[in-house]
Amino acid sequence: MKIHVNKSLIESMLINLQPFLEKKDASQITSHIYFEAQNDICTIKATDGEIGLSINSNNIFIEHQGSFTANGKKLLDIIRILKDEEITLELVENILIINQNKSKFKLPTFNASNYPTFPLIENKPQITLDSINLIRGLKKISSSIDNNNPKIELNGALLNIKNSSTQLVGTDTRRLAIESLSNNNQEKEFSIIIPKKAILEIQKLFIDQINIFYDKTNLIIKNNNYYFFSRLINGNYPDYERIIPSESKITINLPKKEMIDSIKMITTISQEIKIFFQKNSIIFNSLTADSIEAKTELLIHTGLEEGFELNVNSRYLLDFISQVEENEFKILLNEPTLPFILRDKNFITVIMPIIA
Repeated sequence: MKIHVNKSLIESMLINLQPFLEKKDASQITSHIYFEAQNDICTIKATDGEIGLSINSNNIFIEHQGSFTANGKKLLDIIRILKDEEITLELVENILIINQNKSKFKLPTFNASNYPTFPLIENKPQITLDSINLIRGLKKISSSIDNNNPKIELNGALLNIKNSSTQLVGTDTRRLAIESLSNNNQEKEFSIIIPKKAILEIQKLFIDQINIFYDKTNLIIKNNNYYFFSRLINGNYPDYERIIPSESKITINLPKKEMIDSIKMITTISQEIKIFFQKNSIIFNSLTADSIEAKTELLIHTGLEEGFELNVNSRYLLDFISQVEENEFKILLNEPTLPFILRDKNFITVIMPIIA
């Protein structure tokens, strides 16, 4: 096999494939990237077995058809140090040779026929949600998903498709984020749990309409250039709806920019903050036990006749507010020790306050 490719193109493709490689054991074939050149199309893919990405390109000149593998990290390191000119990749006696002008590198390969196969979309049902809204919704909830929870289902997002609506749900047990989407001709109700790693990669890769397929094991996303898959999490997601307060005593409209500025001012001292809502202002204080203090005040009419004090992790507030699309959002309160709601249209986050 022999191909010729522009440096910027191959570098971009290799960068996109890095998160899909086996990182811990370079002796595994899954630490390698797979190349296949056939019928004027070059396919490059990577997978660690749990998640995978395949990229097609017709902008690579194929001199001889075939396939090979190469260590993904080492190949990218080599490509990066070369000049912004054409690069030749050639398989010679099971060795990959990388050439550019008078520069030459060699990398060992595995037998390409042993590279893991990707799940196929044939006979799999398709999710007919508006994919752009789905990707936007996943971005909103992704910061609320846990990273390393012993309950494996909490390390992913729930895609809960109902007759009337679809909910995207993420929680780290201290907060619960939900984005509601309208359905578009979805034939049946079902739910799947998508790993957080997959959700983060989906946000990076896809910005346009996509085709989404699923079964009990895999989620597959396809467009003209990318073929992405992720193993799904097998588990029972918690009954999140019972955590959402059914009513609230206090509702206040809050300005997005001013709230971000005020909260960030306090976080220079402490991530945990005290917010005191008064009739015509909101006072922000650092929640620290020592003599260090940060304090600021935001003049705003809340409509409260009595003050309301709330202790909270500022990161939870900022994660929500950064996803607010309008200039204002709502906070819905009951008691200082009870969960409260932040709301922006169809996006809510339920947060457990800090109990002093």
